[in-house]
Amino acid sequence: MLFTKSVIIDTLAAHLQLILEDLKQIIKECAKGNTRAQEQLYKLFAPKMYGVCLRYSKDKTEAEDNLQEGFIKVFTGIKNFRHEGSFEGWMRRIMVNVSLEKFRKQQLMYPVEDMAMYEGNQVSDDILANISAQEITGLIQELTPRYRMVFNLYVFEGMSHEEISKEMNISTGTSKSNLARARDVLKNRVKALYGGLDKNNTA
Repeated sequence: MLFTKSVIIDTLAAHLQLILEDLKQIIKECAKGNTRAQEQLYKLFAPKMYGVCLRYSKDKTEAEDNLQEGFIKVFTGIKNFRHEGSFEGWMRRIMVNVSLEKFRKQQLMYPVEDMAMYEGNQVSDDILANISAQEITGLIQELTPRYRMVFNLYVFEGMSHEEISKEMNISTGTSKSNLARARDVLKNRVKALYGGLDKNNTA
């Protein structure tokens, strides 16, 4: 039996609607404190949210801690979710906020980075396009807390420097400078590890 394009689209739309309705019901049950629903929600979103936490953390242990703390906040505040936007986006913001809160508490521990240690030759952006997302995540984890936070908020959350400055209590100039230096650190780190990637083929 052949299916027309419109039939396939209608089928996929119906399936997506079913998934959304199931998710809406799970969210409602979580708001009531249903532990089985909470377990379902965790299994649905934990892998993706762990990826978010991993980018903001220095290692897997910190990422796992942030994930658990984030889900506690999700389950505590889920009754306030109004189903007016993306639930995944709402949850992602909570995970990012957990990292931001920890950064603010630790800010006095990292008052000023030694900028000289990050100076290096400029490296082409193309070099970052030649390694895997997992490898990039590992390199991001090696950044100092401030560089890592600015880089993630700008690149992955799409925040402006003005928004970042408010979230991190820094000036917009500092945000721009930290982003530029974070990019340079990553590029030079990639060059050191995969030096041949940025060379033009000269066969």
